[in-house]
Amino acid sequence: MKLQAAKVLTTGVFLAVATAVVADDPPVYRYQQANGVTAFSDRAPKNRPYQLVRFDCFACDLQSTVNWHNTPLFLQKYQQEITTAAQHHQLDPALLRAVIHAESAFNPKALSKSGAAGLMQLMPDTATEVGVQNVWHQQQNIQGGASYLSSLLKRYKGDIKLAMAAYNAGPGAVDKHQGIPPYAETQTYVERVQLLFSRYQKAVYSS
Repeated sequence: MKLQAAKVLTTGVFLAVATAVVADDPPVYRYQQANGVTAFSDRAPKNRPYQLVRFDCFACDLQSTVNWHNTPLFLQKYQQEITTAAQHHQLDPALLRAVIHAESAFNPKALSKSGAAGLMQLMPDTATEVGVQNVWHQQQNIQGGASYLSSLLKRYKGDIKLAMAAYNAGPGAVDKHQGIPPYAETQTYVERVQLLFSRYQKAVYSS
């Protein structure tokens, strides 16, 4: 774990903040060093504030107890940013909301152990590819995620299921399996995003 933390610090990769720690994973603590540099450790630091972090996207947890049919939606947060990004990339704003909900539950400080960060959980390479300079800047994150999602939809000819599978597992996995990969997490993620998308569509367009 310490080796992983060191790798995170030297490459600028970030980890996903959440409200609890997965029981099977060792705890990881994030804190500010005296010189202002963010550090990660498997031990709680002494005499300084810290945050306990864990590693999974909101809709990826196979053991989730969330009722995805009635969990509260985020209808007001980042309204302007989502509307602007959706218009610019010709996306349904309800789909953007569904992806943000599934990825980070609208937590702009969300991080993942693989390095995904921010509202739309952009990987460092993806953020660079879509021109995001500050992954923690909420507008940039949403614009970058929308750009990446738009490219996936074009790649899979508008097939939302395949685009969502690629967003979760990567286009390489989707191409290799010529469809949604046989990964329980990815299949669950796709189902949950679809359900959220449907709910956001009904809520957005009925208001």
